[in-house]
Order: sequence, then C-alpha cells, then structure tokens
Amino acid sequence: MQNTKRLVWMPVMLVLVLVMGLAGCQTAPKPVKLAAADTSWIFHDIVDVKFVQQYVKMPKPADVLIVDSRPTRGKFNKGYIPTAINIPDSKFAEMTDKLPKDKNTLLIFYCQGPT
Repeated sequence: MQNTKRLVWMPVMLVLVLVMGLAGCQTAPKPVKLAAADTSWIFHDIVDVKFVQQYVKMPKPADVLIVDSRPTRGKFNKGYIPTAINIPDSKFAEMTDKLPKDKNTLLIFYCQGPT
C-alpha cells in the first residue's frame, strides 16, 4: 500500500518540480524606458520682490511685461502691481493676444504666492 501511494505521488511531485523549474526559467520582461518629459515649457526662474521692483516704473519699460494671473474680481481689482496687466490663469488660453509679439520681451507672471 505504501508503494502504491509512492507510485501515485512520484509523478505528481515530478510534474510539480518541472512546472516550478520552468516557471523560474522564464526571463523577466525588459523594463520599458519612458521618454523624458518635455519641461521646456516650464518657467525658467522664480524671482523675488527686489527683482520685480526694478521693472515697476513709469513709463513702463518696453521690453518687460508684468502679468497678474489672479482672478480679476476679488483679487486683481483690489490691488495689483502698477503697470501689470491681468490675464487670469483660468482664461489664459483666451487672452494670449495680450502677450507681446516680441518674443524677447521679459515676462514676469505673479499670482497669490506666499511672498
């Protein structure tokens, strides 16, 4: 009876060992390299108040545009940097015509950041 049990379990164990061995022999898929994200559209520098102050003068410098990107009602209308124009971030795509045609113009965007 013990020999009969061994004869039944031996082929089962052999199949299990073969299956486990074959499963371990499979090669792992090669990792997929993702393309680097294009960050060329991101702002180039974060500036401080002192940097902006040099461009806040009358008459407005021709080669600089200060853009207040806060909502018009509730923020811009209550106060803004003199010479700044208002292009709310929620309407930016609709108001790009307010941006200068000269691509060498320095653009300074500000919102309601902590400083």
